[in-house]
Amino acid sequence: MSHIALRQPSSWIAPVATGCVYFVVASLALIVSRFEGGLAFIWCANAFLMADLLTSRTAHWPRAIIACGVASAAATAWVGMGPAAAVPMAAINIAESLIVALLCRWFVADRLEIGAIRPLIVFVVALCGVANIVAGLAAALVASTLTSVSFWPSFVQWYTGHVLGGLTCAPILIMAFQGEVRRWMADASGRAKLEAVLLLGLFALTTIHVFFWARYPLLFAPLLPLVLIAFRVGHMGSAAAVILLAGIGGTATMAGIGPLTWVTGDIGERIQFFQFYLALSFLLCMPIAVELAARKRLFQMLQQSEARYRAMAEHSGDVVLNISIDGVIQYASPSAAEQIGCAPDLLLGQAAANLVDPHDRALVIATHKRALEQPGTAHKVEFRPLVSTEGLEWCEMVSRAMIDERGLPSGVVSMIRDMSRHKARQRALQQVAARDSLTGADSRRAFLDKLDREIERVGARSSLLLIDIDHFKAVNDRYGHGAGDRVLSAFVERLRSGLRAGDSIGRLGGEEFAILLRDSDIDRSSLLCERLRALLDEPIVVGASLAINVTFSAGLVALDGAADRSAMLEAADKALYRAKHGGRNCLRLAA
Repeated sequence: MSHIALRQPSSWIAPVATGCVYFVVASLALIVSRFEGGLAFIWCANAFLMADLLTSRTAHWPRAIIACGVASAAATAWVGMGPAAAVPMAAINIAESLIVALLCRWFVADRLEIGAIRPLIVFVVALCGVANIVAGLAAALVASTLTSVSFWPSFVQWYTGHVLGGLTCAPILIMAFQGEVRRWMADASGRAKLEAVLLLGLFALTTIHVFFWARYPLLFAPLLPLVLIAFRVGHMGSAAAVILLAGIGGTATMAGIGPLTWVTGDIGERIQFFQFYLALSFLLCMPIAVELAARKRLFQMLQQSEARYRAMAEHSGDVVLNISIDGVIQYASPSAAEQIGCAPDLLLGQAAANLVDPHDRALVIATHKRALEQPGTAHKVEFRPLVSTEGLEWCEMVSRAMIDERGLPSGVVSMIRDMSRHKARQRALQQVAARDSLTGADSRRAFLDKLDREIERVGARSSLLLIDIDHFKAVNDRYGHGAGDRVLSAFVERLRSGLRAGDSIGRLGGEEFAILLRDSDIDRSSLLCERLRALLDEPIVVGASLAINVTFSAGLVALDGAADRSAMLEAADKALYRAKHGGRNCLRLAA
């Protein structure tokens, strides 16, 4: 949606010019339309002040308000109800314009949107529903006090004149102050300008015929070309047509000719009826023109978005799919042939789930449904393709719902990219993190994860063996840390040769190790521990002429599915503690 920056008049000439225009318009209205000696039946001066306030920054408001207040007081004193009413009526006129400006600024923020329906609705409600009820009651009180016209007729005169004048003139003046005429002249093509001139000429001829020549009241006749102008030219053409209608119809009505002579009553009532007709004509064509302008902008934005989307989809290495609500592929980008080994045309009409390995299909379908349920966010899922090209093992799909004009999801846009290299690096990093870099045993975290899974395994009859190398600190102190590291590596290698295929050994820290003996009760695990001890009867060779004898103390506990990892480790650790304080190089069972 395009916006227009608010004006900031800096010269003192601007408020003076505003006041002068206000004085001329107000004086003409008072001279021409005070048919009963009370309030004017026609009033467009406040529309001029409203338009000035709504299109300028608030810093300009005080000068414009003062200038128009002085102009209003002068016009009222000169050709209106006299000096006694000058100040009260000026205050009321300013209050009406200020209420409309403040309400519009409050609900339409700090800028006016060109060709938008919301500002027009806010303006109509502010003018008709708030400002002129408040101002009309005050003006009727002044008029009924100072003139022979009673309170309620004065209120009706004020309300109809100010509302109808404001509805007709203010939006047109706002467009003029915003420079839309100049922009339209600069942007419109020659053909569009010629079409606008011809349509406005047709409208002018129709209006002249209705108000000057027709024998019957054909007030509906100008509406057809008016709507046509709204469709073909837009809100600028609608504004120009309303100005033509006001000029032609107003001249005829004031002269006492035309279809409004059929209205019984005096000239004031006919003028009120004409203003009502003019306002209805404006409200008929302007919302149509505004809505069409909004749709035109939306269509242009959609065209631009479609062009960007096509450019990205057709030149991206990722596969782009448009998938319907029921999961059927409606569009596939050209990269599908390279990435998943299938021509895009062959994918159309196929279920997107058919591209996915059956093991991951349910997860992909759930992600598709979640994207439709939460259209405001993107959803990721990783899966293995059912058929893949060379090297393609894993894919990542990012899905986001498409929304229709009702705000409901109409399908999903999905981008699929090759994740095989990322997965390979991820697996490599996981393998590195799962191994102790010195000994090759499981890292502490990897071993504890295995222990958790074994505890959770239903019907598991396994054991945990906690091991600590005896007097290892003395090895480091006597032979150095290099020799100690070689002892640790050889120690794990010796023990691993005595373990079964399903058993695991992990380094918990320093010289402390743990062994998970799967499907092995306490008796079998005790025998296995002694067999491991026998593997260390031979000294560990750590150099050309250096061999070190190594023993270990151990604590053994049977895994209990009702206890957690911490309880199992604590029980094994207490048994290990008893082994160390029982002479070392021995095994103790947990209590």
